Amino acid sequence: MLLRIRSSEGTSRVQVDGSEDISSAIIKLAEILKHDPSSIALSVRPDCTTLLATSGATVEQLGLKHGDMLYAQISKSAGEEQPKENEASNSFKNVRQDEIDDYLDKQDGLIKRGRDPNFCKHTYNGMCDYCMPLEPFDAKYLDENKIKHMSFHAYLRQLNVQNKKSGAKSSYLPPLEEPNYKVNRNCKGGHPPWPESICTKCQPSAITLQRQAFRMVDHVEFSSASLIDNFINYWRSTGCQRFGYLYGRYEPYSEVPLGIKAVVEAIYEPPQTNEPDGLTLLLPWSEEKSVDELASRCGLVKVGMIFTDLMDDGTGQGKVVCKRHIDSFFLSSLEITFAAAMQASHPSPSKWSASGKFSSKFVTCVVSGNETGDIDVSSYQVSNSCVAMVDADIIEASIKPSIMRVKEATSTRYIPEVFYKYKNEYGVTVSHNAKPSFPVEYLLVNVTHGFPSQPNPLFTSPTHFPIENRTGLEVQEISTLKNYLTSSQNVHGLSDFHLIAFIQQMNVLDSGDINLLCEAATTHTDDAARKLEGSPGWQTLFAILREAGHSQGSGGFGGDAGHGSGSGGSSSAAQATWACRHCTFVNTSNLSSCEMCGLPKDQ
Repeated sequence: MLLRIRSSEGTSRVQVDGSEDISSAIIKLAEILKHDPSSIALSVRPDCTTLLATSGATVEQLGLKHGDMLYAQISKSAGEEQPKENEASNSFKNVRQDEIDDYLDKQDGLIKRGRDPNFCKHTYNGMCDYCMPLEPFDAKYLDENKIKHMSFHAYLRQLNVQNKKSGAKSSYLPPLEEPNYKVNRNCKGGHPPWPESICTKCQPSAITLQRQAFRMVDHVEFSSASLIDNFINYWRSTGCQRFGYLYGRYEPYSEVPLGIKAVVEAIYEPPQTNEPDGLTLLLPWSEEKSVDELASRCGLVKVGMIFTDLMDDGTGQGKVVCKRHIDSFFLSSLEITFAAAMQASHPSPSKWSASGKFSSKFVTCVVSGNETGDIDVSSYQVSNSCVAMVDADIIEASIKPSIMRVKEATSTRYIPEVFYKYKNEYGVTVSHNAKPSFPVEYLLVNVTHGFPSQPNPLFTSPTHFPIENRTGLEVQEISTLKNYLTSSQNVHGLSDFHLIAFIQQMNVLDSGDINLLCEAATTHTDDAARKLEGSPGWQTLFAILREAGHSQGSGGFGGDAGHGSGSGGSSSAAQATWACRHCTFVNTSNLSSCEMCGLPKDQ
């Protein structure tokens, strides 16, 4: 016998025998709804005014027949107390957003307009429809200024205006919701979980791909041209492609209403295998957490990634091949899936989403040839729909870079219907099935880029320290560090992100000394440099350099050997000892192998 039971959580179906006690039906319903059986009461009336006995009577004795509809009243038990309404509504408001989001939340974002001499007939202190400020999401303004995607906070303002909601109300619901194309395996529809069965409640809806109206980051600004120049020097020297993470900060971008720009201050190159036609990343890389922490001490965060796709055109004029253009692709399907995975792993916290996060500010930059054969940078993000489709295992890269494949459905993979819209030869917008493939342009979000007119970079070292993980091209070792610090004449010599990252990975300085190092590298003040020079960790670092037989500095910048000892004493120590290149342990000169790690001296 099948009984249908309707509750506040939907309609469930319970299979019972007529001779069973009614309590068995309540227990089976409790298993479906995941509630305590003692909190469930049944009634034949929708208003639950007449309750059935919870035990002591069979289903047939209560007069119930196959297919009857019952109504369940669920009371809160002590262990199932729901949070108070104000607590639930405030849970997402307590999210700690990025500082730039908190700042823009407080701005009105209105686009100011001057008095129109042709249509404004009022006095100079008046206002009319022709000169009143525009909303930051005004479609005509965005179109006239060729802004393809409105800013995220303009989009958020548009949603709040449309919903006519106020965050001060206790019943307020956040307007943002990330797409989710996964099957709900915890469906309470009263049926076995997917893949055994599926209903309209647990299956994802059809997907219609279209251009995303907004972008989380509107502009990428590289603090100095030397950042890009040093990055592509690897390709110039080896002919192989290169990958790096972008570290910087977020600032307001005045060119777009309520816009955000990512200011890039450093490019860190993780371990990788490079080839002329591609590269392989070694992920996860062991130093990622420590590098992120170091960047945080400098006031920076990971804002994106950058990679090269360069090929010399063979003319000998310094030109490169233009691979990415409107007739080929801008980001390949493989690069898009990787960008989606990176954005998913770097979510943006938001108090305007019930989940406490929404989308991502992580950007993807490509260094490639433009239509004139010059080296140029292009910046992108991928849409929220793309991130959700990759997360749900719906799409995959194809051998053709401009095409994205929709995967085949299997017993363990549910693929909803996917469509995309385009204008046909008659100018009519039509919908087309995206299976088995569709153009990658539907997943891209364009981001502008540039350089400041008056550069003021955070790291100001006149000469760059060797860049990490450039095997065979640049070497980071103790002798390199000694030569660099000895040749530095002032505190600006410390202002190099690759330098402070190498010093941190030596594990000589403690957390306090690292903070002093980052302060000296970012503030460029003599006072910060003096604090660093006087720290025990910094003096230990220079003691290691002296004992290694390489240093001629005093622990300052460009001084002579010392800390109280003469140059002769330093030379004598260099002749009597040698430092292992692998573990930096100082050995006596009569040893041919390191006493600490056992590796030979001449390696």
